[in-house]
Amino acid sequence: MNKKNQILKQEDIMNILDNCYDKCLHGIPNISPSVEKMAKDYIKKNKNKDAACKDMLHNQIIKCTTSGILTGFGGFITLPVAIPANVGSVLYVQMRMIACAAYMAGYDLDSDQVQTLVYACLAGVSINTFVKQAGIKVGVKVANNAIKKIPGAALIKINQKVGFRFLTKFGQKGVINFGKLIPGVGAVIGGSFDLVETKIIANRAYNWFIEGDYSENDKKQ
Repeated sequence: MNKKNQILKQEDIMNILDNCYDKCLHGIPNISPSVEKMAKDYIKKNKNKDAACKDMLHNQIIKCTTSGILTGFGGFITLPVAIPANVGSVLYVQMRMIACAAYMAGYDLDSDQVQTLVYACLAGVSINTFVKQAGIKVGVKVANNAIKKIPGAALIKINQKVGFRFLTKFGQKGVINFGKLIPGVGAVIGGSFDLVETKIIANRAYNWFIEGDYSENDKKQ
């Protein structure tokens, strides 16, 4: 089947995200270290975890808009439904950035709840309602243990919202959008979009995991 006519389903989206998440946690040989090693390196270089997180977020924003780093990740997603290498690369860097912030804040990345929160943060899906339903106060520092109170049924609903959000992002009616592969002007537009988007995601990751604030204060959500 021609990739341009290939239909992307919600199941494919979740497979792509799960594949990315696994590689975030364990790293990609000769390309990128695990999230744990990445976090420890930044913590070692900074005076505290807050400064380390801000330093990490800043550097990941730069990576998402630098074409050189993106080509190095090409081909790491090996799934029945392919996505453009540069799109997959940005997705990986953004998810890794979020996961690293969560790790620095002491969250258990092997937890289903935290994995779902990382996906929601990446997609810009508000979890305010679900957090409230779990009895967690919004707008105050949220403890890691409190996140574990979010029930499985809520996680399923959040993941459904994430899937639908990415179906829209990757192309109208689920068809993969290859517009970012157009040379010249298309590449410039793509890089500018990645910069703005990654800044928004970085701010959201900091608010959620470092500040513990899941309130609906992100108009982009």
